Amino acid sequence: MSLPALPPLTLSGLADEAADDLAGQIAAQRELGWSAIELRLIAGKQASWQLTDDEFAGAADTLAAAGLRVTAFASALGNWSRPITGDFAVDVSELRAAIPRMQRVGAKFIRGMSWVGAGVAADAWRDEAVRRYRELGAIAADGGVVVVHENCEGWGGLSPAHAVEFHERINHPGVGVLFDIGNTVAYGLDAWEFYTAVKPFIQHVHVKDAKRNPAGGKSSVFTMPGEGDAEVRRILADLLRSGYRGAIAIEPHVASIIHAGAPQATPEVRRGSYVRYGRAFTSMVAALRAQLSI
Repeated sequence: MSLPALPPLTLSGLADEAADDLAGQIAAQRELGWSAIELRLIAGKQASWQLTDDEFAGAADTLAAAGLRVTAFASALGNWSRPITGDFAVDVSELRAAIPRMQRVGAKFIRGMSWVGAGVAADAWRDEAVRRYRELGAIAADGGVVVVHENCEGWGGLSPAHAVEFHERINHPGVGVLFDIGNTVAYGLDAWEFYTAVKPFIQHVHVKDAKRNPAGGKSSVFTMPGEGDAEVRRILADLLRSGYRGAIAIEPHVASIIHAGAPQATPEVRRGSYVRYGRAFTSMVAALRAQLSI
């Protein structure tokens, strides 16, 4: 079945920060009045490949019945748990499993990172990550999807210069950039500098915000959108002014950081925090669009 195109400037979110189960994730998106969702974990399993085929089919049917489209899969490709010395076949298998699922729900993008260095020399780390992404990009392109590299763990997220070099070396239509606004500050980097460097490559956006570490380096002090040091408003305004009309997904990290393990808050607090974040973000985007007459 052919799915209709997503509307311009679609607001979405990694709703596993609101709830573990799909029903709770859907409820949070509906409370926000959003028509899209980004899939990562459903009941603790990666939607891209750890759910059984029957489990995913059921999830897809449930999402369709709820009127929710899927903007992207936030997969584990090359993420913080996978060293560059690890078995690349794991990433290839995940992508191959994810593509038919993406096709079923109409998702164009799948998130990846560029592996942990694991003590490998910087140039060798870079070269192997580039080689792997060229292969992933070819597989993705054959399936009509795009692997979007997130500025997070991995060689390509070390700095703005690393990110640009990474994508210029890969130079493949099956690979783009997922720019996570708050990851810049979370990794001790300047948000505006990183954004302007990767802006030509951006195909998908995540929103979180964070306070700088006064001592420099990484920070885990995440805030509501616009209350941290990641220049969220300035970056979003420039994106919109420049014609970006893709999806923007919230990943708050305020009440729950999924990759940190067990949730740090009760289910009620998680959902309430996620919904408050989404409402604040919706208001920010509406104000910017009015200001820019979009």
